[in-house]
Amino acid sequence: MDRVVFWASCLTFLPAFRCTFPPPCDSAIYCTGELLRQVQTARLFDDDKHFVDMKLKAPPDEVLAAFQNLTSSSPGGNIKPSELRQFLNTFFEEPGKEFEQWTPPDWHDKPLFLSKVSDAELRSWAEKLHHLWKSLGRKIRADVRDHPELYSQIYTPHPVIVPGGRFRELYYWDSYWVINGLLLSEMRETARGMIQNFLYLVERYGFIPNGGRVYYERRSQPPFLTLMVESYYMATQDKDFLRTALPVLEKEYRFWMQNRSVAREMNGTVHVLNHYSVQVGQPRPESYTDDLELAEGLMEGAQESLWAELKAGAESGWDFSFRWFVDSQGGNSGSLKDTRTSQILPADLNALLCRNEKTLALFYNILGDTAGADRYNQAVRARLQAVEAVLWDPQKGVWFDYSLVTNSSHDAFYPSNLAPLWAHCYSQPVMGERALQYLQESGALKYPNGVPTSLTNSGQQWDLPNAWPPLQHMLIEGLWSVSTEEAEEMAFDLAQRWIRTNWLAYLKYEAMFEKYDVNGDGKPGGGGEYEVQLGFGWTNGVALQLLDKFGDRLVSSSTSLTCSLGVGLICIALWCCRRERRSDISAEASLREGLTFACLAVTEPVLVEPVRPGVLPLVRRGQAL
Repeated sequence: MDRVVFWASCLTFLPAFRCTFPPPCDSAIYCTGELLRQVQTARLFDDDKHFVDMKLKAPPDEVLAAFQNLTSSSPGGNIKPSELRQFLNTFFEEPGKEFEQWTPPDWHDKPLFLSKVSDAELRSWAEKLHHLWKSLGRKIRADVRDHPELYSQIYTPHPVIVPGGRFRELYYWDSYWVINGLLLSEMRETARGMIQNFLYLVERYGFIPNGGRVYYERRSQPPFLTLMVESYYMATQDKDFLRTALPVLEKEYRFWMQNRSVAREMNGTVHVLNHYSVQVGQPRPESYTDDLELAEGLMEGAQESLWAELKAGAESGWDFSFRWFVDSQGGNSGSLKDTRTSQILPADLNALLCRNEKTLALFYNILGDTAGADRYNQAVRARLQAVEAVLWDPQKGVWFDYSLVTNSSHDAFYPSNLAPLWAHCYSQPVMGERALQYLQESGALKYPNGVPTSLTNSGQQWDLPNAWPPLQHMLIEGLWSVSTEEAEEMAFDLAQRWIRTNWLAYLKYEAMFEKYDVNGDGKPGGGGEYEVQLGFGWTNGVALQLLDKFGDRLVSSSTSLTCSLGVGLICIALWCCRRERRSDISAEASLREGLTFACLAVTEPVLVEPVRPGVLPLVRRGQAL
């Protein structure tokens, strides 16, 4: 028997029921009110985020009074777009005024990790990525601290590295990969300052907002702060910093356990797991018209519930995905209007919290507090039991998201299904081996440029054909941790694919992108609510980590040949003939060059690859490069 024993959420009522939700923030300019509605629906800018990032030239009361005077003299209170533009020119400044010029003072040439990259072209590229930190650095002006009412920017005391593009402020989970990249670049002070900003935000809000804007302040993102502190401690061994941070990390952990948890009873045992849930109404200010149009035709209560679910989807970081769709029959299907994020227990969120619990126990041990360590070790044991009772599928050998609507698993493929590998959140080694087999049989490995975010092309950006840097990194790390030769080779193979597509895109565009298309060599991703963004913080961080870990083996050049199964042997023959013809290059040197031919059959692919120098090509059936 299994049942929900606690589920306190307005979202579970019938759609017709009117839920009373607060707005995204209290600002009558940036988060709610007639001024926001009229400016956004007039579509004065290509991106709704533009307006809510603008700075006020006058106090909010003065701006709102002027707007009221303007509406009172307009027929029906609706202001013409030309008059709205004039109003904005009078009372607002363009986005970006909240920052001042800043170059990270701890940036320097030639960090040590570069010497670990054997391929000359990749090493040169890694140097360019290292240079990008300077262009992504931002320092918030003191005026934001002194006059916060004039800005949507949330003040933080230390400079930050931002993602890039339209994301001109700090973002929570992005920063984990940024900080790891900074530490490889030996920019410890910048990394420390970013962590201190997040500690400051926990002290202020009780949790970390989605990003550094007031319209994000009532939703969070995947809680990576504890792992950021772990990365910093591993690089510095700074116990004083760890001791200062630990109470704040506990405060954030309590937020997630008190505000984002669900208790379930299964087979007589109550298990507590976590989910994303943002009980905040009204359209997202930064995507106002998208949300307004999506909710057209719904009753008022259903509109508010949909907008709350969209914010929960944004809190997950996967905004948006087929993963969060729940149709009228409770199945994992439908469209964006069927988003019900809060009704799903995600495998990756619970794996992340499991890793956080393990890390908090480690921190207490480091500081000599055995009672604190025991408390979190007990939390780990409870989490493992919950994850294996609710999320683990013993038949398919992997962890699945769990639907609170149907009380059953969603068995579609997502890379997040393997997040417990990355988090070391499983009790039996055989589970890791089973998960490896699941991945091999999933169909997700047939794409040459990374593992897709799902196998469904929904038009949303967290689905096929997009591949995202953090998911690639978590999957590669997870496979590597299984510690079998087969899993480690797969981890390296995926690292090679990902580095290659990043590198090829850089050759074409001289830019790094937030996501990539698994079907095109060096093709940026697409779909979703906005154009693909470049910069890009977490992409740079992931690339640097993979270059650091596998730099002695990664290569910039590769060759592939596609042919049918009927001529599969010809592919092998061509590979051998090419080696013979190249008399100026020894067989071992040819292998070192990374000459790879992928013979992809219509029904069953054959992979021919040199695994390492001096070893004959490995032929794998049923797997593509």
